[in-house]
Amino acid sequence: MKPFFILMMLFVQGCALESVQPGAKAGSQSGRAIYADKCAVCHGRDGRGDGPLADSLGTPPADLTRIAARRDGVWPMLEVMSIVDGYSQRYMPGGDMPIYDDFVEGQLVAFDTGNGIKADTPASLLAIGHYLETLQEPEPIRRVP
Repeated sequence: MKPFFILMMLFVQGCALESVQPGAKAGSQSGRAIYADKCAVCHGRDGRGDGPLADSLGTPPADLTRIAARRDGVWPMLEVMSIVDGYSQRYMPGGDMPIYDDFVEGQLVAFDTGNGIKADTPASLLAIGHYLETLQEPEPIRRVP
C-alpha cells in the first residue's frame, strides 16, 4: 500500500508542476499541432503567409516568422496571444482572421504577465504563443510578456 501512495503523490505533484510551469518545448509541441490545425491553411506551413487559402483572402495573412523582427528583435508574448485569441478583433473588427474559441477554452496554466503576478491563462493559447516564438527569423533578442 505504501508504494502505491508514494507513486500517487509523485503523480499528483508532477501534474501540478506541469500545469503551473509548462515547459517551452512541451508547449511548442502542442502549439505546433494547434498551428497545423487552425493557422497553416492561411499562414502556411512555415508561417510565411503563404497558405493554400492566402490568395483568396481580402487581407493577406501576416508573415509570422517576422513578428519579433518587426519589433526590433523583441518577442511580445501578450500582444501575440491577444491577436491569436481574437481579443482585439472582438472589439476592433477587421481583416479575415477568424476567432477560434478553442484558444481560450480548456486547461488553464499560470503565466507571469510581467509584474510577477501569475495569471491563469489557457494552455492552448500559451502553447501557440511558444510555438510561434520558435518560428522567428531571426531569433528574438529579448522577450517581454
